[in-house]
Amino acid sequence: MIRPSLSTLALSLATLFLAACAAAPSNNGKVIPPTAFKVHPGLLGQPVPPELQPLASATDAAGAAAGKDGLMMDEEGLRTQRSVYFDFDKYEVKPDFNPVLAAHGRYLANNPKARVRVEGNADERGSHEYNRILGMRRAHSVKNALLANGASDKQVRTITLGDTRPKLKGKDEASWAENRRADVVYEVER
Repeated sequence: MIRPSLSTLALSLATLFLAACAAAPSNNGKVIPPTAFKVHPGLLGQPVPPELQPLASATDAAGAAAGKDGLMMDEEGLRTQRSVYFDFDKYEVKPDFNPVLAAHGRYLANNPKARVRVEGNADERGSHEYNRILGMRRAHSVKNALLANGASDKQVRTITLGDTRPKLKGKDEASWAENRRADVVYEVER
């Protein structure tokens, strides 16, 4: 009887393993060729397109600020974001919204006649009175951030809507998350 050596057996198993890996199908049953994988152009020695280059420093981008997802956005672009979202049962402003509130605060500081109303909202969970209190706390948190960025107290008014004006009326986490917010509403100058 012929017995294969241990090294021959190991080599055969390794060859089978490598052959199986090379032809491994993706989730839909198709073989993915090696060229389908995306590689950053800088790793291949090619020029990096502007959209993949790191953001310029603040001194290079006068008047611009980094917005959501690291995109460059001017003050007006940041001010188009008017809603600040909160975690469940919380009223602390998340760091993600600091650039947006800073842009609103600077705008108010540079335009003393401008006025805003901050409307605090809550999702439907909790009692009506609790949601009114939570909405007011959220509105005050946003107001404090605006004041810290140059707005004056007479420019910012706060109200609570509690759970009375939901953006989405669903009974799921996505709807509730959309309703846990404070909205910055610019009032018409008189």
